[in-house]
Amino acid sequence: MTGSNSAAHASALRVVLAEDNTLLREGLQMLLERNGFVTVAAVGSAQELLSACRQHDPDLIITDVRMPPDFSSEGLAAAAQIRKEMPNLPIVVLSQYIEQSYVAELLDGAGEAGIGYLLKDRVSDVRDFADTLRRIKSGGTVIDPAVITHMISRRRNPLQHLTPRERDVLAVVAEGHSNAAIARMLFISDAAVVKHVGNILMKLDIPPNSDQNRRVSAVLAYLRVQARE
Repeated sequence: MTGSNSAAHASALRVVLAEDNTLLREGLQMLLERNGFVTVAAVGSAQELLSACRQHDPDLIITDVRMPPDFSSEGLAAAAQIRKEMPNLPIVVLSQYIEQSYVAELLDGAGEAGIGYLLKDRVSDVRDFADTLRRIKSGGTVIDPAVITHMISRRRNPLQHLTPRERDVLAVVAEGHSNAAIARMLFISDAAVVKHVGNILMKLDIPPNSDQNRRVSAVLAYLRVQARE
């Protein structure tokens, strides 16, 4: 390894990957390493995930929800335990399905570190997936767009007070995008985004808080309530 390659390798994000399906695990590992990540451990069970995190102190973990032995929520339980032990470690949970109770559990354990709940189908867009992982590593909260759409379609209160455009903005905010990105995606001005976000915060009764991003507070408050219904 040359000096420049060694330096690049040293600066890459170090990931612990947990996925019980061997083929998918190896595919994810290959995808990660082709996009500038270093997989320090790739494991197939929740217990191995816990051990690997304690051993390697990674920059990011990616875990499936359902893992051996019961294939219920072992991966999520391990993620919750890791969050208690390593509160600054970003966590990305991958799921095959939209399971609202899992979203609630994940968000209830969210602290200052980044958190993500993504459907496995999203991995097919390699560049978007890699960008999403980096946003989460930087402290972002990213919920899969399909989950947001599903929840919005079922939401009764307080989202009934939001206009259709405000719902659109909230959905994109939940994906972790900036105001400028939201404006481009929805074909509206930056000023309109600021106005819509302000209205959303007011209607969801999110108070000013200098210690936490109010946009994330809005997303979390909304998703926690919806996920339990």
